[in-house]
Amino acid sequence: MPDNKEKYAQLQESIAKHKGERGAVMPVLQEAQGIFGYVPEDVQQMIADGLGVTLAEVYGVATFYAQFSLEPKGKNVIGVCLGTACYVKGSQKIMDKLSEELQIEVGRTTKDGLFTLNATRCLGACGLAPVMMINDEVYGRLTPDQVPAILDKYRA
Repeated sequence: MPDNKEKYAQLQESIAKHKGERGAVMPVLQEAQGIFGYVPEDVQQMIADGLGVTLAEVYGVATFYAQFSLEPKGKNVIGVCLGTACYVKGSQKIMDKLSEELQIEVGRTTKDGLFTLNATRCLGACGLAPVMMINDEVYGRLTPDQVPAILDKYRA
């Protein structure tokens, strides 16, 4: 795994490669996300300075697109489907229980770095509603009472 100096050097290369291109913020942010795993404020500032744009412009792009994260992701990323079928079947109650159990809001990561909680749209498993995914594992026909035991599997 590269150290931070290497990561910042890679980011500088990306900035240099795209400097002067129209719409350069997007590809540089994508590369920064790949390098660091997220785009913290110092990285956004470096991109803004390097491309000659405002921090507000970089931040605007980073927060508009769901692919970008402003904080590190947890070891286990939880996505709760809030699409129509899941929502009607109670996925908001699942989300509320997860938020309570993990003591974080949607879009945040636990202090121990173990979990990130995200709201998603359709996961393509409407027949199993309500559905959540943890990493690549799908959990369907959920009730709030099942949440603590499922989380315990990932805590072990």
